[in-house]
Amino acid sequence: MKKNKTLLIVILAFVLLMGGAYVLYQKLSQETTADQLAVQDSSQAPEETGGGEAEKTLAPDFTVYDRDRNQVHLSDFVGKPVVLNFWASWCGPCQSEMPDFDEVYAELGDEIQFLMVNLTTSDRESFEKATALIDERGYSFPVFYDLDGNAATTYGVYSIPTTIFIDAEGHGVAQATGAINGETLQRGIDMIR
Repeated sequence: MKKNKTLLIVILAFVLLMGGAYVLYQKLSQETTADQLAVQDSSQAPEETGGGEAEKTLAPDFTVYDRDRNQVHLSDFVGKPVVLNFWASWCGPCQSEMPDFDEVYAELGDEIQFLMVNLTTSDRESFEKATALIDERGYSFPVFYDLDGNAATTYGVYSIPTTIFIDAEGHGVAQATGAINGETLQRGIDMIR
């Protein structure tokens, strides 16, 4: 009888703990939505520069690798707007946004350069795992591999997914940390077209 009471108390405590965690998760997820785009401010206001337009900061260059392990640089795409996305195959939120990225890439891939950068340098990620996920899901967007950690270090990426919207002149315009939906992706693209 005493064992049954102890077991019942443990089960009840577990249920209460899980219920509390669920309520907390719901509250926090409402306060931090996935649709947030942070517009990147210029370093100076227009009045401070003496002109009508604020100075813009160029997005820092980096080196990643394509599927054949050829070097690719962000600067290779100056002249075309860029959607830069950092992801990993083990990241659930990264996987949740990929169908929207693939759909928009199919529609706008000639106008917008997509750089889907896999963070390949972690213990949990490898070139093979990332490639297998892309092949298994049949995604058509271009995938690049941060084999040296150069891109993630350059952009200080500490949380994935992270998406950065860069205009055709190479200026960072907006950033989203966390999974985004198709509507937010389109809003970011509209800002760099």
